[in-house]
Amino acid sequence: QVQLVESGGGLVQPGGSLRVSCATSGSRISSKNMGWYRQAPGKQRELVARINPGGYAVYSDYVKGRFAISRDNAKNTVYLQMNSLKPEDSAVYYCNTFPINWDWGQGTQVTVSS
Repeated sequence: QVQLVESGGGLVQPGGSLRVSCATSGSRISSKNMGWYRQAPGKQRELVARINPGGYAVYSDYVKGRFAISRDNAKNTVYLQMNSLKPEDSAVYYCNTFPINWDWGQGTQVTVSS
């Protein structure tokens, strides 16, 4: 059974940075497209960024130029570096395959507030 464990969230001021991580167990990610998703209160879960096995990344227009997705296949882990954070980036952040193929993890809360 695949398990996704997101970590690294927290409270940060507008303009600040955070890096969130997603450790995967039960399956290797090396051959899979992986994505970071987020869900804010009262809103649908949305795709933020995705990365293919070769490292090619695609970003939503909302985060392009501010966020960077990366992967470490040896550690079976995907990362999301978030810079120039805005209050509207506040959400629970999740990882999964792209398209979605696994059960969701618990996510990690990111709150951007002064």
